[in-house]
Amino acid sequence: MARWLVMFVIFMGQSTAIGVEVAVDGGRFLVNDKPVFLLGCSYYGALGAAEQTITQDLEQMKAVGFDWIRVWATWGGFGKNVSAIDEQGQAREPYLGRLKWLVEECDRRGMLVDVTLTRGDGKGGSPRLLGMENHRRAVETLAESLKGRRNWWIDLSNERNVRDKRFTSIDDLATLLADVKKIDPKRLVTASHAGGELSKQELDEYLNLVKVDFVSVHRPRDAKSPGQTQQRTKEIIGWMKELQRVAPLVYDEPFRRGYESWNPTAEDFMTDLRGARAGGAAGWCFHNGSQRGEAEGRPRRSFDLSEKGLFEQLDREEHGFLKQIKIWK
Repeated sequence: MARWLVMFVIFMGQSTAIGVEVAVDGGRFLVNDKPVFLLGCSYYGALGAAEQTITQDLEQMKAVGFDWIRVWATWGGFGKNVSAIDEQGQAREPYLGRLKWLVEECDRRGMLVDVTLTRGDGKGGSPRLLGMENHRRAVETLAESLKGRRNWWIDLSNERNVRDKRFTSIDDLATLLADVKKIDPKRLVTASHAGGELSKQELDEYLNLVKVDFVSVHRPRDAKSPGQTQQRTKEIIGWMKELQRVAPLVYDEPFRRGYESWNPTAEDFMTDLRGARAGGAAGWCFHNGSQRGEAEGRPRRSFDLSEKGLFEQLDREEHGFLKQIKIWK
């Protein structure tokens, strides 16, 4: 009986340590070996939120039908730096501890987490994370610290192709991906693309030089974008077949409200989401952020969760979109 009890305790410890595992199979995501279209939500400044705020938001996300959240390990703004990684790529407490807790909370709920890094110029309070040595240390810190959970992936460098302080070369990305895989061979790794439509040559570099596990693309932010997503998705997947490597395609940062003069409606969000899935994409993210041109950027939505939760800050159109998701999904 004592031996049986010991084995049971060991089994329970293992099962609670790994609640959800995400993997890829060709152009699909698998969650616990089942094909899933992943519906995500921007939750960038989560590490600055109170635990009660996060648990309330996560419960509402689950009720809507969200499968994953996008959280930044290097995030700051509005006079607050809530980064889990410092400028040297080392752990920054208490925020790395909060990231671990958040990943665990999502794991308990069957949700996934996109953990995103970015290079930058330090504006808004985020760490610069400049130089390859610091960037490598950052991915190693995350890979080691979160290794015990299988419900997260890493975005090595947000908008890595933009030619400013964010720029991360293809060679650098390949090195960073290899660093992660040395620590955790099964960890999914990507790097997000922005600054215009993805070209076939760029896609080839991501798939066959960097060897990302899946492709992450930011959609254009204009009124024509929602109606173009389905055809654009088919084109990218067609290129993958020509390049002889098909991987999941995710739109991890489409358009949002409060960014420019064009403010997408609930129907614009739905058109984009439907187009992504109909075209063959494997995932899509409901993007949200601060209100440009308004006093102190309010509502700040996921860009600042230190005062209010995400759902408290969404406007009528965004809530209208969330109601449609519940019916659609």
